[in-house]
Amino acid sequence: MTVFALAEQQLLTPFHLDEAAIGQVFADIMTHEIDYADLYFQYSRSEAWSLDEGIVKSGSFSIDQGVGVRAIQGEKTAFAYSDDISLPALKQAAHATRAIGRQGGQGVAANITKQKGRQLYTPIDPIASLNEAAKVAMLEKIEQLARSIDPRVVQVMASLASEYEVIYIARHDGHRAADVRPLVRLSINVIIEANGKREQGSAGGGGRFDYAYFTDMVLLDYAKKAVDQAVLNLDARPAPAGEMTVVLGNGWPGILLHEAIGHGLEGDFNRKGSSAFAGKIGQRVAAKGVTVVDDGTINDRRGSLNIDDEGNPTQRTVLIEDGILQGYLQDSLNARLMGMPVTGNGRRESYAHITMPRMTNTLMENGDKDPQEIISSIKRGLYAVNFGGGQVDITSGKFVFSAAEAWWVEDGKMMYPVKGATLIGNGPDVLTKVSMLGNDLALDPGVGTCGKDGQSVPVGVGQPTMRIDGGLTVGGTGN
Repeated sequence: MTVFALAEQQLLTPFHLDEAAIGQVFADIMTHEIDYADLYFQYSRSEAWSLDEGIVKSGSFSIDQGVGVRAIQGEKTAFAYSDDISLPALKQAAHATRAIGRQGGQGVAANITKQKGRQLYTPIDPIASLNEAAKVAMLEKIEQLARSIDPRVVQVMASLASEYEVIYIARHDGHRAADVRPLVRLSINVIIEANGKREQGSAGGGGRFDYAYFTDMVLLDYAKKAVDQAVLNLDARPAPAGEMTVVLGNGWPGILLHEAIGHGLEGDFNRKGSSAFAGKIGQRVAAKGVTVVDDGTINDRRGSLNIDDEGNPTQRTVLIEDGILQGYLQDSLNARLMGMPVTGNGRRESYAHITMPRMTNTLMENGDKDPQEIISSIKRGLYAVNFGGGQVDITSGKFVFSAAEAWWVEDGKMMYPVKGATLIGNGPDVLTKVSMLGNDLALDPGVGTCGKDGQSVPVGVGQPTMRIDGGLTVGGTGN
């Protein structure tokens, strides 16, 4: 069965909706002067399991479905949604959205075209890929593996989650698009105790596939990474404080790129002039050699989509090339108002949320240095291997991030691990201070979730090892 057929069978047919009914809804909306209108149908089923103290203590399962109706006129957006997918509910929502336009619209007579989407992931239901007993056994297995690696492990917390989502998008111009989106994630957090001292470590991963991805080898890898991080922190010394050279590791440290730079490249912030990058296309905003892209087309990745939530195909968008700002991430509204091309970055948390420009998989491309050469080049500084959480101010670009794993480096040698390190800086400024880029680009393991204006969506990040000279202050308690 094609993705279109599956989406129509799930979201239209049971509610006696067809093209004629959808046409009636658009005809009602377009009796007013409206620039753009769309209907976003969604069915989602999700589950989550968690283990603590050797017991799978909770399991949740939810089903949600509904439709969002949006109309745009100029800069104004009207939006209504309903969990009742029916023609009367659609017409009621459509009527509510007409308020932003003046009477006297031209109605709608559009040729129906179906978006021929790519297939970056298999349209499967991951929840059905494993029975409940096997899911419980998987969590118990990863706990056993963590405890077998080190007898000092005193607590293991693990969680397993998956989602099956079917969407169907209808636009007033006759464009139709559909997608079936699987998503799974497994996380583990361990606590180790030695000599009255406790430390923790975490790991995990996932993507747009089913539970078969989590083989025994993958579970062992996650467990080992979590335990190793906790063990390392047992021996860690307080992080030094002050401005210094910092080297960021590859992969997940790209979350700094996502937060400190990526959000500032989203179209809405730049159209409103509130981003530090506003009005700087064609200008140098980063050091030579720095190329930043947002790529929603990487197979099976957590942040990838066949189509965005407006029915446009996702793409690889070059944002910064060799240090020069090339463009922004755009949905249809901001692209139209800014006179720029749509980039396939219109995203929404669900049918009950408005669309806005969002990242997919945001990464910095490879440089030409061996990562060991970069570490060896540090006279005195910090090597931040992995990150925890962080926050950023979009307007100023200022950010604060905590390092989950970091090392103090002297004369090119990793001397000892440090803990309590926070990185404080300004995103646009940091980009100009990049002095060395590794040839070891890696993507995160598939755990990223991005928040914006109260909406959360899955994303990916990535980068090679990167040296930053100045512009970063390390907050710590050491000397």
